[in-house]
This record gives sequence, structure tokens and C-alpha cells, in this order.
Amino acid sequence: MEYLVVGIAAALAGIGTGLVGLSAATAMVPLLIVLCPTFAGEHGAFMATALALASDILGSAVTTAVYAKNKKIDLKHGWIMTACIIGMCTLGSVAAYFTHQSVLGGFSLLLCIAIGIRFLVKPDSKDKPDKPEGARLSAKEIAVSLFFGLTIGFGTGFFGTGGGMMMLIVFTAMLGYDRKTAVGTSTFIMTFTALIASVSHILMEPSIIFECWDYLVIAIVVATVFSLVSARFANKVNGRVVGYVTGAVLLVLGVAMSVINNIDAILSFINVTLLLEFLKLFGIYIAFIVVFAAMLLILRFTTKVPDFVFRKLLHAVAFSSILPLALFTEIWWIAVAVQALFLILVFIALIVCERFKFYSELFVEKGKHEVIISFITLFTLLGAMLAFFWGVFGEGYKYLAITAVMAWGPGDAAAAIVGRCFGKHKLEGRMIEGTKSVEGCVAMGVTSFACTALVLFLMSALAWYVILPLSILVATVATFTELFTKRGFDTITVPAASAAVLMLVFLF
Repeated sequence: MEYLVVGIAAALAGIGTGLVGLSAATAMVPLLIVLCPTFAGEHGAFMATALALASDILGSAVTTAVYAKNKKIDLKHGWIMTACIIGMCTLGSVAAYFTHQSVLGGFSLLLCIAIGIRFLVKPDSKDKPDKPEGARLSAKEIAVSLFFGLTIGFGTGFFGTGGGMMMLIVFTAMLGYDRKTAVGTSTFIMTFTALIASVSHILMEPSIIFECWDYLVIAIVVATVFSLVSARFANKVNGRVVGYVTGAVLLVLGVAMSVINNIDAILSFINVTLLLEFLKLFGIYIAFIVVFAAMLLILRFTTKVPDFVFRKLLHAVAFSSILPLALFTEIWWIAVAVQALFLILVFIALIVCERFKFYSELFVEKGKHEVIISFITLFTLLGAMLAFFWGVFGEGYKYLAITAVMAWGPGDAAAAIVGRCFGKHKLEGRMIEGTKSVEGCVAMGVTSFACTALVLFLMSALAWYVILPLSILVATVATFTELFTKRGFDTITVPAASAAVLMLVFLF
């Protein structure tokens, strides 16, 4: 479980570094402290910061390389800040060696929220015209560079976090850098500050290497890979798209970390146990969605993946999201509540995003509001399945909800891809809508059978001689239901038909 949390935290940190030059400690430390018992308490928080700093070295380095390749680093106008930050980071690290301090500061959280709002309001992140080649720094810019270079450098070395966010706002809002140049320059600086700060933390607590070497390897590898991919994505797509993504990520992260930092005061007014359970599941659920959605966005804008394949990959992320809901809590209504809150938040986000051009570039819709309608239908179905099987019949039956969904989702994707690419024997008739093929139906049946059997083998106490015929029955019903369902309602009909078969078998 902790390995999964470390991997997700490192992935989020890598995405933040590649997209906006966010220091890994800003994203990783709160998640590790809250979700990993190993990093609980002051000693654990210090270890989590050291882990994040170490993973930031290569992540910042590969991000810098990508931005440098695209000529998005400006040290001619930022050399004063660069020298001040690196020099003061060393001094701050020495001071931190003798003075143990809190890892997260309230100023960094407020700054994170402020930057997020700023990018949502002004996604191109360009307050001033680009500086002409060879232009000199003005007296005001020199003063800004000295003041913020000294303070950011010392704070980064002393606290181990916050430098990426602060450099980003100074470079864009005060020194006139465009967003990409600001990110490239800040990650160049962060490569050195992360190295200095991580060495300082390890010198203070050498046991970090011996106690957490496995976490360290996972964090470094995952953060580096996601930093590299995210940086390439950020340099290929429209700046406004990255600006909106940046704003949303920073705003959510800042609010989430503020809540975590003030959790004791909040918990004094409500049921502590239930709130923690809700927040834990909501955090895991959001992390699951964000990581896989980010991978799909990168795939969409960096490759020529066909539209129909991308649609099915979106469906795969959506229907597989039932897994963290069912596996990471023992209270059914908390799982449903997390699903409902997520549904509301994303519905609002999609309504807003429909007005922008990048929405139509990302989603190729067959009809008006198709993505929103499909989203509401699917996630409402997932919540209803969990509420019915788990809420009505008990925890021992929640795997039936997963089985019903898996009988449809992977098979539907397989049918579309195989049918489109290899479907030569077409099926026609009054009850069949669109173009469907024998090959697609076979792919649907085989995939549905395999997924149904796998879930039942892993999550039920049934014998194999019961699971195999039951899986064949469910797969057959799912295949024919999908074949004869019109107007895209297979999102409802196939899981519902599969659930009905499972329920009848178990009742009678």
C-alpha cells in the first residue's frame, strides 16, 4: 500500500515539475505524511522531505534538458537570481543542519493557491513582452532579483520546499518571463538547490538511506519519468491549455494542503474518524484519476492516437475507477459520497471547459454535451452499483458490483478496437445499430469472460468449477446486450444485464 502511495505521489510531483516547475516536495510531502504511516510524525516528515528532494534532482534535470532543447531557458536575465538562490540555498542548508524546523509553511500554501488562481485567470502567464536579446536588467529588476533570490534560496535550503512555486511567480509576474521560459529557468536552478538540500537532509539523518532506500528508488524513477514526459507535453501543446492545467493543479493542491495543515482545527467540529476516512478515500481516488488522466492527455497531444482509441481509453480510466472506491474503504456510503462529490466537481469543470477551443480538440463529440452526458451516466451507474450490492446486501457482495462493471468496460473497448481494425464479417439487422462485426463481438465475449473470471477468482470464495460457467454466462449476456443496444446506452444496459444475471444466480 505504501509503495503505491509513494509511486502516486512521485508521479504527481513529476507532472508538477514538468508542467510548471513545481518542486517535488510541495506535492509529495503532504501525501506521504497523511497516507504513509512510515512518514508520520516530525521525524517522518523530515524523511519525507529528504525523499522528495532526492527525487527532484533528476526530475528537474531532465525537465531542464527538455526546455533547453526548446530554447526556453534565460540565464542572461536571471543570473542574479540564479546565483543568489544557489548560494543562499547552501547557507540555508547549513542553518537547517543545526536547527530543526517544520517542513511546510503557511506562506507556501497561500502562494500555491494564489498562483493557481492567477493561471486560471491568465493562463498564458505572460505579463510583459519578451525581453529583446542583449537587453540589460533595470534597477527595479536587479532589486527584485536580489531580494527574492536571497529569500527563496535561504528558504529552499532551510525548509526544503516552496522554491519552485516562488521562482515561477517571480519570473513570470516580476521579471517578464513567459511561462515556459520561467519553468525552464526555475528547473535549472532547482536541479542544484534540490541536490544541496537533499545532501543536507541526508547528512542530518543518514538513516534515511538505510531505512527508506526502496521508497527512494521508487520516488526517483517515477518522478524522473513523469517529469520528462510532462515537460515534453508542455512544450508541444498550446500554452493556454497548460496554463489552465497548471492553475487547476496548483489551486487544488494548495487547498488540499491547507486543509491537511489545519486538519486538527477542522476535525474539532466534526466526526474525526469518518472525515479522515472520507478524505483518505477522496485523496486516493483523485490521485488515481489525475495520474491516469494526465497520461492520457500526454498521449493525446504527443501521439497520433486515433479518436476512437482515445475514447475507449477514457472509458477504461472511468470504469476502472470503481476499484479504489471498493478496495480502500469498508464503509459503502463513504465510497458513494466520494463518487458523488467527484461527479459534481467534474461536471462543473466540463461545463466551464466546453467554452474553450482545447475542449473540442481533446474530445471529438458525436453530439452536443456527449462527453458530459456519458460522464454523468457512467459515474452514476458506478455509484448505484456500489450502493445496491454493497449497501443493500453487505460488504461481502461488493465484488458483484466490480464484476458487473468489468464485464462491460474492457470488453466494450476490445470490441470497438478489434471491430474497427479487423472486423471483416459485418453484422446487420433491424435490432443492430451502426457497424458491428463478428470479430468485435468475439473480442467482447472473450474479454468479458476473462475479466469476469479474474474478478471472481480474486474477490469471491467461489470454486473454479462455479466461476468458469458463471463467467461464460455473464460474458454471453453482456455480448448480446451490447450488440443489440442502441444510441450508446450500453453504458447502462450491459452492466445492468450482467448485474441481473449475477444477482439471479446468487439468489436462486
